[in-house]
Amino acid sequence: MSKPAPTHRDTDVSTFLADLDGGVFIQKLARALSEVAGGVVDNNDKGRIDIQLNLKRIGQSYQVNIGHTLKYTVPTLRGKISEEDTTETPMHVNTGGRLSIFPENQHQMFTRTGEPETTPKTED
Repeated sequence: MSKPAPTHRDTDVSTFLADLDGGVFIQKLARALSEVAGGVVDNNDKGRIDIQLNLKRIGQSYQVNIGHTLKYTVPTLRGKISEEDTTETPMHVNTGGRLSIFPENQHQMFTRTGEPETTPKTED
């Protein structure tokens, strides 16, 4: 007997990380990785990088505000250097919980004459 097909769609993690803070978060992570790795090799001691994500719903919408914290510790000759950075990014929660910076299904907002679309279309 085979497993049933999943009913959810997973978030594309590489795109998700690239979208956090408009692409700045992934640059900060790259810099932290390099600094910590360099300190570990130069000082023969342990380093640490922590990423914390906190999700909070925005009102009654299908959006969440993602608070992302990057905290890292670089070993030095006589101790360590630590830094912490926290920013937030709003994202859409699409079908199945898939997170993206833009909604996947944007319905028609205006008619051809420029009037607001008020009649919902039914899918056959």
